[in-house]
Amino acid sequence: MTQSDKNFAYPILPGWNKADIIAASKLYSAISNAYETGIGRQELLDAYTDFKKVVPSKSEEKQIGREFEKDSGYSIYQTMKVARQTTSQRIKMED
Repeated sequence: MTQSDKNFAYPILPGWNKADIIAASKLYSAISNAYETGIGRQELLDAYTDFKKVVPSKSEEKQIGREFEKDSGYSIYQTMKVARQTTSQRIKMED
């Protein structure tokens, strides 16, 4: 996994344990990679699946997504929409 060279805070909800934080951080990193360098579609989908185990609620997911997009400029929703609709093995989002 490539580390982003941008500095922004990842949204973390109160009550998350270490495993939850790691799962969420992997998704945030995967979304960042999708915009910055591109990422394998399956890697992105797997990160999202793990994230949904931590955040099963659509409303919480939207809240986190808005917060993440405000800080980073990257949309979890749009990235996952592209990942689900494409058959391409690699996802590269346009800024």
